[in-house]
Amino acid sequence: MRWSTRHDLLPLVSDFLGYSAELTELERGKLAELRTWLEAEVAPIADDYWQRAEFPVQLQRPLAELGMLGLGFEETAAFENSAVFRGWAALEMGRVDAGIATWVGVQNGLALGAIGVCGSPEQRAEWLPRLASAEVVGAFGLTEPLSGSDSAQGLRTTARRDGDGWVLNGSKRWIGNATFSDITVIWAKSEEDGQVKGFIVPTDTPGYVATKIEGKQALRTVQNADIALTDVRIPESLRLQGANSFKDTAKVLRLTRAEVAWQAVGIAIGAYEAARAYATERVQFGKPIAAHQLVQDLLVKSLGDITASLGMCVQVSKMLDAGVQRDEHSALAKAFCTAGMREVVARSREIVGGNGIVLEHGVARHFADAEAIYSYEGTREVNTLIVGRAVTGVAAFV
Repeated sequence: MRWSTRHDLLPLVSDFLGYSAELTELERGKLAELRTWLEAEVAPIADDYWQRAEFPVQLQRPLAELGMLGLGFEETAAFENSAVFRGWAALEMGRVDAGIATWVGVQNGLALGAIGVCGSPEQRAEWLPRLASAEVVGAFGLTEPLSGSDSAQGLRTTARRDGDGWVLNGSKRWIGNATFSDITVIWAKSEEDGQVKGFIVPTDTPGYVATKIEGKQALRTVQNADIALTDVRIPESLRLQGANSFKDTAKVLRLTRAEVAWQAVGIAIGAYEAARAYATERVQFGKPIAAHQLVQDLLVKSLGDITASLGMCVQVSKMLDAGVQRDEHSALAKAFCTAGMREVVARSREIVGGNGIVLEHGVARHFADAEAIYSYEGTREVNTLIVGRAVTGVAAFV
């Protein structure tokens, strides 16, 4: 797909202070193309796939052709871009469909990112282009049935050295993309040194079984799985050579956490835009409900949360571009923006009233999906403790 460098990006009505003006002209043109594609190809089918709890796999290659995968690495970046642009892209996707945004976050930020950050030059050369083109679909296996927030200490999946390879045993839970991934990056604790290591596991390896998690009421489009690993044999060549402790795992999570904050802002904007449009059309007491003071109060409070969150996201991504972003910066953004998102989607549901619980009015899906975004990539509480440790010098984790 050939990109246009023409600047034709119209600012979102929710970008009240005009933060998108800070993007380069090239970035604005590419963001405009992404928005056009999302509204033409994703918006019309998003509710249907969400209701059926299925993922539109036919959209994977087009997202790659749009240049949305591999943007953070020289080998695979389709064009020159900033962390701020990558955040805006996550926002645009979240605004239309959090499921699509999450698929990109897993494929691009976690699977591709793990190999980009922790892989050897040979591993990067082999896997990054294949993931960036969506020839290979990836997943990221860190969370376990009994270990979520305490993954640094509580990981139970084991890796045992066996000759010139490794044997993995254990289980994973809530692994996005894992029902149809070609590879999954599995994080396991070495029996030799007790350190967390990463492995590129082809999903057709004997002993690897992924089972879809049923009954979700948030992010229904995302295919989360339970993974069972029973004597899964992996050669040394598929061990991530730069992943030798959980500190290396954390480097990957640091890169993705801020983009989840951007995604949260996108979900808030999606719900806000739907509620605002509804308020201008819905007539009660002889006038549109947008003319009532209480409705305007809800809209303005929501716009305030969106604007504050956008400002934080822009600054945190600028810090990443400058090489000065630390864990506590992305943690504060994720905690603050997801909390604000929760407030906005709740107010938006309130504005739409009883119609807010059905898909056709554009709020219900965002309202439900927000609950998953609020929890993944670190709960609000855990991200709060990361910031608390930075500002007090005292760790409250244990």
